[in-house]
Amino acid sequence: MRVCLLSYRSYRYSGGQGIYLRYLSRSLRDLGHEVDVVSGPPYPDLDKGIRLIKLPSLDLYSIPPDQRLLINPNKLNTLPNLVEWLGVMSGYFAEPLTFGMRAYGLINNSINKKYDIVHDNQTMAYGVLKIRKLGYPVVETIHHPVTIDRDLAVKSAISFKDKLGLRRWFSFINMQIKVARRLSHIITVSQTARQHIAKNFGIPKDRLRVVYNGVDADIFSPSPKVNHLENRLLVVISRDTAVKGLRYMLEALAMLRQKHNLELVVVAKETDNSTTHELISDLGIKDYVKFIDEIDTAELVNQYRLASIVAIPSIYEGFGLPAAEAMACGTPVVSTTAGALPEIVGDAGILVPPADTKALAEAISTLAASPTKRKHLSEMGRKRIVQMFNWRNTAQRTADVYAEAIEFHNYSKRKG
Repeated sequence: MRVCLLSYRSYRYSGGQGIYLRYLSRSLRDLGHEVDVVSGPPYPDLDKGIRLIKLPSLDLYSIPPDQRLLINPNKLNTLPNLVEWLGVMSGYFAEPLTFGMRAYGLINNSINKKYDIVHDNQTMAYGVLKIRKLGYPVVETIHHPVTIDRDLAVKSAISFKDKLGLRRWFSFINMQIKVARRLSHIITVSQTARQHIAKNFGIPKDRLRVVYNGVDADIFSPSPKVNHLENRLLVVISRDTAVKGLRYMLEALAMLRQKHNLELVVVAKETDNSTTHELISDLGIKDYVKFIDEIDTAELVNQYRLASIVAIPSIYEGFGLPAAEAMACGTPVVSTTAGALPEIVGDAGILVPPADTKALAEAISTLAASPTKRKHLSEMGRKRIVQMFNWRNTAQRTADVYAEAIEFHNYSKRKG
């Protein structure tokens, strides 16, 4: 098949979506499909044989806020650029909307390139519906309903002004819900995400197909040359947002320091969240918390291998890729039961309730005190990931959904 993958933001350091795009495109290529990736900035890292079509934007979030207002007026010479600028200046996250506009323009004006399927990754913009009107079968991936991120962010905000600002920023979700309801084939990455999307978006479950993400178990693997550090805890998140539950890990570390000589490494962008900085200071753990950012895959694997325990303190996860990666590397995991994490971790890790600092600290303490238990979970975790979560299976199942969507599209045309 000739596949067009759409993704409005695809850089691997932007979170799991960039990782998803890279490995899915590679695995579809390996199955013999021809894959083009259409992406806005920041752009993805792709493998040989996969064509990247860049859709430049104003990329306003990459420049300081005080410079956004004084943008060169010549850059506002297209409707998507103008909408993007007005959206950002008014506190609205406009990237999905404007990427959809640009993607529609690209495909509509393409003379020589025709696709068998267009697969959109989480954009759910009006432009996706317009692409379908051009005669293309469309498949959508929804990793999890962003309504959950919005509700947690608003709940965590302190001031009324901040709550209003967050609601404004997240108002793009209204568009996504409207678009998703009009699509016939939607992929999501866990049974839990399927249930929540159906409920929160008002979509019949028979339109949702569960296709688990994979892990490259050849790269994410144990190494006899790297030994786990006895006192190293690791958390891997894309950003310090409420849904990732970092505050509970920090509170747990303060409790754990009373019994164990532990340090915490957080793989995430250095937080500009003043609440997090204040919490670290108030807990007296500043010397035991380190943030590292934008490391390559080899260094990420190295961090998993060095850690004695990987903690997943999330309040919600549609899949939970760091848990799967850690298990593939043979590192024991303590995870919450939030979202899909029990589906990924199973009985190969320790599960605790979300937002429960005491339970998180006690589970980590139990593992920290038992090398035998850590070794047992290490072996179980690795085995579970290799057997259940690999990208070839993900790509094959995704291609099956493509075939369903194409057949449905052709049937609808004949019937109409």
